[in-house]
Amino acid sequence: MQKVTLNVVTPQNEDLQMLIRKLDEDLLERYPAEEIFGLDFTDEKIKDILFLVAYDNEIPVGCGAIRPLDEESTELKRFFVDESYRNRGIAKQILFELEAKAKAMHFRSIKLEAGEAQPEALSFYRKHGYSLIDRFGIYVDSESSVCYEKQLQE
Repeated sequence: MQKVTLNVVTPQNEDLQMLIRKLDEDLLERYPAEEIFGLDFTDEKIKDILFLVAYDNEIPVGCGAIRPLDEESTELKRFFVDESYRNRGIAKQILFELEAKAKAMHFRSIKLEAGEAQPEALSFYRKHGYSLIDRFGIYVDSESSVCYEKQLQE
């Protein structure tokens, strides 16, 4: 497994923004634009979201975030590893760090939304303990959405 540096960053971080653009490009190849649920970086609640960027020798290679949903659960958002860095354990490191941060913030679970057009992501989440749940929140009426949740151990 490749060891990367994981840094908490602000929403305005240029490396984060670049990675999110790559994520959006990838998603637009898989889904119609109206089925992509990003984040509104102009929303004042953006400050409540914890963002991580993964660096391999100062090269930004992946990102992820957790957004509080309520007092007990948070949502995994904007989770991405650059295609040229996949299958090296970087996604696992980002996920485990975000889970550790969520636990430290006293969340009891992490939820997420993906879709059938991302079979590699769905397999990754299942492999790491995420279970299929009913669509939640803004995804309830999205036929392409597949939602998962993982309970965090105390």
